[in-house]
Amino acid sequence: MTMTARSCPCGLPEAYEACCGRFHAGAAAAPTAERLMRSRYCAFVRQDGAYLLRTWHPRTRPARIDFDPGMRWTGLEILGGEAGSAFHSTGTVTFRASYRGGSLHERSRFERVDGAWVYVDGEFLS
Repeated sequence: MTMTARSCPCGLPEAYEACCGRFHAGAAAAPTAERLMRSRYCAFVRQDGAYLLRTWHPRTRPARIDFDPGMRWTGLEILGGEAGSAFHSTGTVTFRASYRGGSLHERSRFERVDGAWVYVDGEFLS
């Protein structure tokens, strides 16, 4: 997918403000596990630690997030997923997040807490 200067870092063609920006601002909650995954990737791109912590499951959430100032995320590819819709309480999203010099391949697990999707943990894949 070709990104324009206005498209969201998550890879969808919408502008940031209409896409992940509304989740980051708290104006809406991500409706699916995949949209939460995309918004969390975008939060890593923008180094929005508050959003990442807010959308992390309380039982697995770290005390803080330390960003690598040299890290430059360059793209997100959703490879698959299971469940994670408005009709589910759990879901997984498999993705590849590229950064300058490499990529991260992970299967992330998500659950609903008080009706909102949160990230639980992830399994690194090769």
